[in-house]
Amino acid sequence: MSKITILCIEDEDDIRTLLVEELEDAGFKALQARNGREGLEMILTKWPDIVICDITMPEMDGHQVLAEIQLNHPEISNVPFIFLTALADRENVIAGLQGGAADYMTKPIDFDILLAKITGCVTRIENDQKTGRAF
Repeated sequence: MSKITILCIEDEDDIRTLLVEELEDAGFKALQARNGREGLEMILTKWPDIVICDITMPEMDGHQVLAEIQLNHPEISNVPFIFLTALADRENVIAGLQGGAADYMTKPIDFDILLAKITGCVTRIENDQKTGRAF
C-alpha cells in the first residue's frame, strides 16, 4: 500500500504544526487545513485516507464538516474521521461518535494513543482493500 495520507484540520497553528510533525515522524504523509471550510475542500480534492479534525473552529466546525461528508459525499463518507478536541464532556463525545466519527480524542494530545488509533484505522483500511470492500 502507498503511504497513508492524513489530513489534520486544526485552527491553532502550534497544535497543527506539532500534529503534522508527529505524523510525518511516524511515516505518514500529512496534509493540513486551518479551518473546517478549508478542510472540507481538501477532503474533497485530496481524498485523504484518514482525517483528524478539531471541533471548535472558525468558518465551519468539525461537526459540520463531518455532517457535510456523511450527507452529501457518500463516495468518501467511510474515510475514518477522528475528532481531536478540547471538548471533553460526555455529551460532545457521544454527539461526535453518533455523527459518524470513527473515534474521539481530547486535548492535550497523547501522541502514543493517537498513533495507536491511527494504526487501528490503517489496519482496517488495509484489510478492506485486501477484501475488496470500500473502506
